[in-house]
This record gives sequence, C-alpha cells and structure tokens, in this order.
Amino acid sequence: MTGGRRFLAKVYVSLKPTVNDPEGNTIAGALGALGFNVEGVRSGRFFQVTLDAADGPGAEKQVAEMCSRLLANPVIETYTFEVAEVQTNRLS
Repeated sequence: MTGGRRFLAKVYVSLKPTVNDPEGNTIAGALGALGFNVEGVRSGRFFQVTLDAADGPGAEKQVAEMCSRLLANPVIETYTFEVAEVQTNRLS
C-alpha cells in the first residue's frame, strides 16, 4: 500500500438478468430437492478489496475502475460495491 487512508471495498458481481445462469439453475434445483420453495437463484461472485486512497470518492473511483477493467465482464455482468474507510486504533 502507498500512503493515504485505508478503505475496504465489498464488490458484488452477478450475471445480467438476460444472461443464462446454469449454476444458479442447478442450485435452485438442488434447493427444491431439499424441500425449499425457491422461485429462482442467480449466482455471482463477491470480492473484498483493501486499498489506499486520499479520500472516499477517490477510493470509489479506483474500485469502479477495478470492476470495469478486471473484476466484472461488462458485456454479461453487472456489479455493485460498497466502500468504507477502515478505522485503525492508534495509541497516543
């Protein structure tokens, strides 16, 4: 890490609603077989990214770029994220 304040980003990536989700369909079938009454399942991925940035908007900008360039395929996937500053306990 390079300086600045530390942030934790929670990134959620999922297939667009129009994209077939065979993994989600398989999970939905298995849940039904276990007796759960589910209407449908969409699978996805979750990432936790710790990063340094000067401020919250700077951290959000970095995370959005990470998502669009690597973490999600914008052709078939959507993403959302939350960014929060990591509080560190400092002894005086």
